[in-house]
Amino acid sequence: MIYPWLESVWQQIAQHWQQQPHAWLLYGHQGIGKREFAEYLAQALLCESLRANHQPCGECTSCHLYSQHSHPDFLLVTPEEADSEGGERKQALIKVETIRHVLDFAHLSAHRGGKRVALIYPAENMNLQAANALLKILEEPPAGMVFILVSHQKDRLLPTIKSRCRQIALTMPARAQALAYVQQQHGDNAADLLAFHGGAPLFADNDSHDQLRNQLIPLLVKPRLIALLDYAAAFDKQKLALSTFLNWLTKWLLDMSLAQQYIQAMYYPAWQDELNKITGQIDPLSLFALIDRVNALAPYGKHTLNVKMQLEDLLIDYLNVWQQKNTKS
Repeated sequence: MIYPWLESVWQQIAQHWQQQPHAWLLYGHQGIGKREFAEYLAQALLCESLRANHQPCGECTSCHLYSQHSHPDFLLVTPEEADSEGGERKQALIKVETIRHVLDFAHLSAHRGGKRVALIYPAENMNLQAANALLKILEEPPAGMVFILVSHQKDRLLPTIKSRCRQIALTMPARAQALAYVQQQHGDNAADLLAFHGGAPLFADNDSHDQLRNQLIPLLVKPRLIALLDYAAAFDKQKLALSTFLNWLTKWLLDMSLAQQYIQAMYYPAWQDELNKITGQIDPLSLFALIDRVNALAPYGKHTLNVKMQLEDLLIDYLNVWQQKNTKS
């Protein structure tokens, strides 16, 4: 399917349908429907009876096979799932063995006599060996083979891979359009949820995440050492990745910095009054130093660090910044 805010992108692709590349790179913000768009494109490339505007018919044999996830000329490549014991902390990667399977697939003859399509999502999760293996076939692709790469962070891809793809930016929806969608899916709390997710309307309900995030923000408004340490233990018990906490904290710190400049909060608008109160006397340099430290940990968000210890250190640093405010007030 194609979400309404991406229909204009499809129109652009349809206008140049006869000049198709052998490799596409669809990129944009996470949570806007890139994978669904890529799968729609793959189905259209395989469809044997395209409709107007080059949309897949949904009725031919190829479309039927595709809808049943059994099309012999389509290959979906995603990262290896994290094991249940490690929760979400294990870095999910697309490894070279997987890409070698893609290479074998690329050299097969098409079962339906048309194209063969490999969809790689998200492409930035390929490790270096996998990326180099894919690069070789992108340089000399077999006839009739099409690659669709989907990326949340295209800057993490090798420049040589990007240069061999037709790059298509998938755009964020307008706020009103996104808000209407989120209201339909999530109800009355739509505005706050949309703000937290940076304006991207597609996100899954996650009760464990929501509960822990809702527990965190009051602690950041009125931090107390014992309560912060208890929170770090509770977060660690859920086996959540450090990157999840870094995301929550980074957004809060950025909203704090905005409040210091009398700018409305981006991610936690429901907490605007509290942000205004607690940031008025905080030293901006101390706040920026904490933001820098959080950003420095970002590359290790999925690594096997001691998550509890990292949270304790960050929350104690946050408490120190907050106490400086109380000292000055």
